[in-house]
Amino acid sequence: MGQDGIREQRQVTVLDEGVLTSLRDDATADLPRTAELRHALHRVPERGLDLPLTQQLVLDALADLDLEVSTGQGLSSVTAVLRGAHPGPAVLLRGDMDALPVTEQTGEPFTSEHEGVMHACGHDLHVAGLVGAARLLAARRDSIAGSVVLMFQPGEEGYHGARLMIEEGVLDAAGSRVVGAYGVHVMSSTLPAGAVASRAGTLMAASDTVRVTVEGRGGHGSKPYLAADPVPVAAEMVLALQAMVTRQFDVFDPVVVTVGRVAAGTKDNIIPDVAHLEATVRTFSPATHAAVPERIARLCEHVAAAHGLTATVEYTRGYPVTVNDAAEVARARRLTHALYGEGSWVEAEVPVPGAEDFSYVLEEVPGVFVFVGATPEGHDPATAPYNHSPRARFADEALATSAAVLAALALDRLAQDAG
Repeated sequence: MGQDGIREQRQVTVLDEGVLTSLRDDATADLPRTAELRHALHRVPERGLDLPLTQQLVLDALADLDLEVSTGQGLSSVTAVLRGAHPGPAVLLRGDMDALPVTEQTGEPFTSEHEGVMHACGHDLHVAGLVGAARLLAARRDSIAGSVVLMFQPGEEGYHGARLMIEEGVLDAAGSRVVGAYGVHVMSSTLPAGAVASRAGTLMAASDTVRVTVEGRGGHGSKPYLAADPVPVAAEMVLALQAMVTRQFDVFDPVVVTVGRVAAGTKDNIIPDVAHLEATVRTFSPATHAAVPERIARLCEHVAAAHGLTATVEYTRGYPVTVNDAAEVARARRLTHALYGEGSWVEAEVPVPGAEDFSYVLEEVPGVFVFVGATPEGHDPATAPYNHSPRARFADEALATSAAVLAALALDRLAQDAG
């Protein structure tokens, strides 16, 4: 038996059925208040690392919970520590707060008031759900042995907010390094409202960016032999990259390279000096993530050299692979079954090619990231607008599921050590 199997066997702590029932019922009873906060957040979406309106809404929502609250120095984060009545370790729950540069087209009564900015990825639900979990935990403080760190994080959408919060000490906010970390991501489609999905190992891809500049020598389009045309060389690179990922990497540990931008020239009969490519690169294991940059650079440089041109490759690391701990996935599965029944858990068969900066936390601490279905009632999860769409709508009911699952994960992990 592998180490993951041993770890799953050792995880035997089960919260009392009455505790789980009360978590579920209290989360449902608190849904109107949690939804009200979600709607307030949705109206004032903010992008990046500086989210003053969002931060203030979070601070106001936490004000009456008797927490140790601090704010970030280089970003408008909120870190709140809930101390249990008894000594013990600390765990972390995370909710990301930032929005996207999308013009909302949902028609919701609480639609965005900020032109060109929208909570199209459900981060408003993540924040409100985490506040809901904080309320559930605060009501059970007397039975908690340990602490819960609440991580309200800006800058998930490409700004590395989780890494910045780690650098500012969020993992040690309770006075000792957290022993477990948990997060949720709502889905506007693919899952019915209230369903919970995840998998052990790789859950989400690493996401990097590559920019290639092909340098040639411009000239007249009628006499290409007197120039050094970078355009066909760039086109050759686009195709060669697709052959590379299928011939140099394991089919069961895939690489996705999508060239999203090709730019060159000013007029049909002018050969330009340079051509530019930009691509996104997705990988699903730390080993492949490490190997890809050298392979891409070698290919592009050598294709250019074969034509007597040069290529400059700029490879920018994005988010690492999101890797779930097997024992923590087993915990999430067990608790979801206990809270909502056997049919509530969906075992994800394959990883999601999207990327997530909670990966930085899971590189440091064992934990689990789960998806929570938020497809609105009356919509087919298979065809409803997906996250990031200007028409993406999210069911408020997912807030109760998120709050209950997060609170249960924290309580169960702390009970494990107390037991």
